[in-house]
Formats: sequence, C-alpha cells, structure tokens
Amino acid sequence: MAPFSKYSPEFREEAVQIALRSSKTISEVAREFELNPETLRGWVKKYLNQREPAPDAELTVSERSRLKELERRNRELEMENSFLKNARRTSRRISGSKQVRVHR
Repeated sequence: MAPFSKYSPEFREEAVQIALRSSKTISEVAREFELNPETLRGWVKKYLNQREPAPDAELTVSERSRLKELERRNRELEMENSFLKNARRTSRRISGSKQVRVHR
C-alpha cells in the first residue's frame, strides 16, 4: 500500500503546473506553497517522466507521413550521390591536355 500523503493530487498538479509555466525557480514556487523545494522538484521530475512517450510507442499519423517523406528524400539523395560518384570516375582527362573526354 502506498504511504499516506498530506498533499492532494490536485494540490500537487497545481504546484507542478505553476513551477513549469512560471518564470520562477522551483525553490521560489515551493516557498509560495510552503513546500520543501526537493519535494516539488521530485513532483516535477515525476510529471515530466510520465509525459515522455515510451520508446516503443506508435507514431502519430503526421509523424508517420513525415518519416515516409524523409525516407523518400533520403533515397533520392543517395541515388544522386551515387550518380555523381560514377560520373566523376568516368570523365578522365586526355593525357597532355586540359580537355575532358566526353563519351558519345
């Protein structure tokens, strides 16, 4: 069983929201609420950890479409890069001149 807490969930939520949204430090907000700064800091840390998406969470529709677009663009750039590397290898200089041989 969880230990008894003298602070209600609503009180904790309000303190955390003020600490995150205001320009005040956690210590200043804790003084206003008559809390130990480390208590409020722990609540803020717990709140932020709960809001982070899990590493294996599903992507949203917009994230999925953005990922597809980036993968497509990556393939295009890799093909262009490969083409440019091959073009550089095949255009050799004619010995003794500054002309570039063109294959026809």
